[in-house]
Amino acid sequence: MTETTLVPPPHEVPAVFTRAMLDWLPWLAPMAREDLTPRHMAGLVDPARAGSDYFRLLVRDPAALEARTRTDKDIFYNPDAGLPRAERELAAAAVSRRNGCIYCASVHARFAATYSKREADVDRLLAEGTGIDLGERWNAIVAAAVALTDTPAAFGPAHVDRLRAAGLDDLAIADVIHAAAFFNWANRLMLTLGEPALPAAA
Repeated sequence: MTETTLVPPPHEVPAVFTRAMLDWLPWLAPMAREDLTPRHMAGLVDPARAGSDYFRLLVRDPAALEARTRTDKDIFYNPDAGLPRAERELAAAAVSRRNGCIYCASVHARFAATYSKREADVDRLLAEGTGIDLGERWNAIVAAAVALTDTPAAFGPAHVDRLRAAGLDDLAIADVIHAAAFFNWANRLMLTLGEPALPAAA
């Protein structure tokens, strides 16, 4: 099967990390909404995602997208135990900042700021990078996420010990690892399949 390469319409690519809402433009043609079958809709999990170019691109493999989406929802939305939502989002934002994924960083920094009410700290992470001082608990989460981002072998017992010393239990530590690992994978999809764009002026 051949893929259609798209030429995105004229747009402005964001030059800095931001919490602002951004668009994302694919370089390959997503499926048309009218071509989505019941199997594709099941793969989307959430029918509203049919409005997203990104998800209509990934739904070309509905089984993979369904597994991906259910994993995502469990990591970030499962409230049973573990890390508070704000800090799961912090880990994803730190990974995205380290990987240079402006789009993913905008989404997850926005969530981290909303749930933590620490907008200024999240903005400093975006502006200055992952080496800034955010207080020991957040520093430990960011350091663990960055180690996993640089290379999984860089993450080790010292990171676990630091997370424990900062007050995280085993389930919370697992959430840091899962959020960071998932977004290392998700960033690579976003970065290789399209690019962020500033929303067109109304």
